[in-house]
Amino acid sequence: MTRPHSLRLAALLGALALTTALGACAPLIVGGAMIGGTMMATDRRTSGAQIEDQAIELKSLNRIRDVLGERGRVSTTSYNRMVLITGAVPAEADKAAVEQAVQRVENVRSIVNDVEVMGSPSFASQSNDAILTSKVKATFVDARDLSANAFKVVTERGTVYLMGRVTEREATRATELTRGISGVQKVVRLFEIITETELAELQPRPAAK
Repeated sequence: MTRPHSLRLAALLGALALTTALGACAPLIVGGAMIGGTMMATDRRTSGAQIEDQAIELKSLNRIRDVLGERGRVSTTSYNRMVLITGAVPAEADKAAVEQAVQRVENVRSIVNDVEVMGSPSFASQSNDAILTSKVKATFVDARDLSANAFKVVTERGTVYLMGRVTEREATRATELTRGISGVQKVVRLFEIITETELAELQPRPAAK
């Protein structure tokens, strides 16, 4: 039998795909990626929190579009209801309006507004950021002492933002690895720190024989 949260997830992801298709030319970006079954199972957020974060990102995009129109380029990324706003807008008033728009979205717990007042980044800059994000993720996958799926990585103008529910040990290790990657200008930690005991409780339990 299909569980109710699975139905909600399917509907939400369908809406995300439709919104992305309709707004392909819009300069607004949703930070969340599609959630596959394996990634959803290994994500340290509850399935409900993952769905809620996707909803927050979608609603934030719509609210920002209403207040910003075609001005600037803004991205939103939600992790456990903490929303990171990055990108560029032409005026301080636009930066404030973007934050106020996200504040009006239901279930948002906190906001980190790192939008810059400047011209939109070049295609080369955006491409470089995408490459850096891929490098960071690949480095986490290669690290035997980290669970790559515990982290969300966002890069803007060479600054790498790290989000996730991790221990202080994992946070320190991930930060060190990221700082060692060529091209990374700065690392911003937006972690929700948990204890080693809490981490042990989050690990999948072996199936009963």
